[in-house]
Amino acid sequence: MKRPTMKDVARAAGVSPMTVSRAVSGEPGVSPDTAARVEQAVRQLGYQRNDNARNLRQKSPRTSTIGLVVDDLANPFYALMARSVEDEAHRRGFLVLVGSTNDEPGREREVIAAFTARQVDGLILVPTNGGHGFLRQPMAGGTCVVCVDRPAKGLAVDTVTVDNRAGAERAVGHLLGQGHTRVAYLGDRFDIWTQRERHAGYLDALASHGIPEDAALVRHGLRSQSDAGAALAELRALPSPPTALFTTNDLITMGVMDGLGGPDPVALVGFDDFPLADRLSPPLSVVSQDPVALGATAASLLFSRIDGDRSAPRSVVLLTRLIVRGHPRPGDRHPGLPEQPPGQIGGP
Repeated sequence: MKRPTMKDVARAAGVSPMTVSRAVSGEPGVSPDTAARVEQAVRQLGYQRNDNARNLRQKSPRTSTIGLVVDDLANPFYALMARSVEDEAHRRGFLVLVGSTNDEPGREREVIAAFTARQVDGLILVPTNGGHGFLRQPMAGGTCVVCVDRPAKGLAVDTVTVDNRAGAERAVGHLLGQGHTRVAYLGDRFDIWTQRERHAGYLDALASHGIPEDAALVRHGLRSQSDAGAALAELRALPSPPTALFTTNDLITMGVMDGLGGPDPVALVGFDDFPLADRLSPPLSVVSQDPVALGATAASLLFSRIDGDRSAPRSVVLLTRLIVRGHPRPGDRHPGLPEQPPGQIGGP
């Protein structure tokens, strides 16, 4: 079957194509009775407005769409961010196209090319570690770009991040202040900007407490919950295992949760809060960042650019919070287990 046209709707409603266009666009001057006839004809025929053709007729074409490019939509953090961006866009009558990169520069280019081919008015980008000079051409053509969660290499655009390094330093400093001297670091790929910042915060905390880094306690490149669980098993099998962990995102945190038991519990502070973290036993201490605020701030900056703001690029850094909910101290043992003989507290 042929796709119904505006002329088909006009014939069915007994009005002119111009009246159909005004009614479908919600323009003033169309009587309620006429609008109702047009709406009924639209439903009966299954008519859909051709926005591409409509935009070509406008002097300053806009598609009223934006693209959101994130690392992994399966990650609850990015899912919340995406919903926040979508809410901001909906209030302005915009549609959001969403794609994920899995932190692969090649895939990032493909997703962005697909979005710019659809003439999105702007992009909100969680950039990969690759270069982003390829964005200069669509930007020169009027596509606005805002980076969120991380900055992009070689690209002068608005950027919204959090205080990753300071947040990590507070978290690890808290564990050290509780008497833990063997604090392990479990992180995602080191080439990701946020991970480098959080690792730097981990080192800052160790240095401020006079504790040298132990490479045996550091694990990079953990991309899944199963990776994190395997890394924890390796750490707990060390001759001198860690008594505390710092995990750098919510997926890694969830991946180590099942391995924290045993006679000698391990303290944990994770970067990123998540639902039910406060209901665990013991409740999970976290560095809390707000993905909703990140998404809303990035969207606000993008729509400001779409509306014509041409001021210098801005860098917005949102604050994190350390939420301490309780965790074991060095030498603590699970309730109901017998005490170890003197000299054996804290592991073999």
